[in-house]
Amino acid sequence: MATYQSGDGWDVLADPSRRSIVTRLAEGPRAVGELAGELPISRPAVSQHLKVLKDAGLVTDEAAGTRRVYRLNPAGVAALRDQLDTFWKRALSGYQDVAEQPVEDGNPSKEKS
Repeated sequence: MATYQSGDGWDVLADPSRRSIVTRLAEGPRAVGELAGELPISRPAVSQHLKVLKDAGLVTDEAAGTRRVYRLNPAGVAALRDQLDTFWKRALSGYQDVAEQPVEDGNPSKEKS
């Protein structure tokens, strides 16, 4: 398993197992054992994935007796959403710029001489 120095949420979510963990945590808090019971990976692997998600700021944990319960970190998820909103706005703006260019002879890519 790769180590993520920067803790970049997008890089971290590239792994399908981590996306599955995040999907389950979106439904509600879970302990490592619960997650391992729902996924086709071992408990130690779930723990390692949770560590990577936590280092990236996407999940938080708290002690509940002898267990650690994990949940999504709203601030980390909001940061990803903000980035996605920024990318989306740029894409729409770029599309609008192209769509608003004048069309000459029915060919928008034709340059003026």
